[in-house]
Amino acid sequence: MNRGPLGAGTAGADRPRRFARYVALGDSSTEGLDDPDGRGGYRGWADRLAARVVATQGGLLYANLAVRGRRTRQVRDEQLAPALAMRPDLATLFAGTNDAVARRFDLDAVVADLEAMQRALVAGGATVLTITLPDPSRVLPWARGIAPRIAALNEAVRAISAAHGVLVADLAAWPDASDPRLWSEDRLHANAAGHERIAAALAEALGLPDADVAWREPLPPAPPASRFQRLAADFTWARRFLLPWLWRHARGRSSGDRRGPKRPALAPVT
Repeated sequence: MNRGPLGAGTAGADRPRRFARYVALGDSSTEGLDDPDGRGGYRGWADRLAARVVATQGGLLYANLAVRGRRTRQVRDEQLAPALAMRPDLATLFAGTNDAVARRFDLDAVVADLEAMQRALVAGGATVLTITLPDPSRVLPWARGIAPRIAALNEAVRAISAAHGVLVADLAAWPDASDPRLWSEDRLHANAAGHERIAAALAEALGLPDADVAWREPLPPAPPASRFQRLAADFTWARRFLLPWLWRHARGRSSGDRRGPKRPALAPVT
């Protein structure tokens, strides 16, 4: 079934609500990598969505519990209980990328954890949103091997979201979501322009009054690159990002080791 860029549960967006407490759960994408905030940290689509909510309704308390490198089970174990304790009426949940790029990928276990978190957040009274992950192979040619994992995860997310009334911004159904110009130099995270489009997609799914479909407008044609330019860019990327990532994972380490969430408690959005 082709749901288009907005997927399961979007019918609920026809009735805009006011929100008092927004909690974001997830990994580096939700934390905001690579969308610098100008103060040594990261902004990201969750921060941008919170700002959009404030712009349309006024005050909002916002917490972001996401930590880079976290797998889905870690998000469930570390973030779900604190999130529920904050009694959010708005929540975003996105995880599974770090599972999909790992050596072993247990789709059933990842989906079970995602579904348990969705169910708990909805039962707690939250309007819950999520996104699907674009095909990474256009940005990372070596990622063609994990593309089937991503596709299977996306299809499962659509199914469980439909079952539990979770809103989905189906980025995987938008062709330009895989345009390298929306991704950062590490080719794993969105850049500032990418995060802004993700926030706009979520705002549309949520039915915010000022949301529109401009985020779906196609990008202008990219200037052609020579084979030498592509090879040079791939070499630079491998040296700066791939090799350190492989070395870190070979030692069983994560970029999120000894890190905590950037907004562990509800605070007003300024």
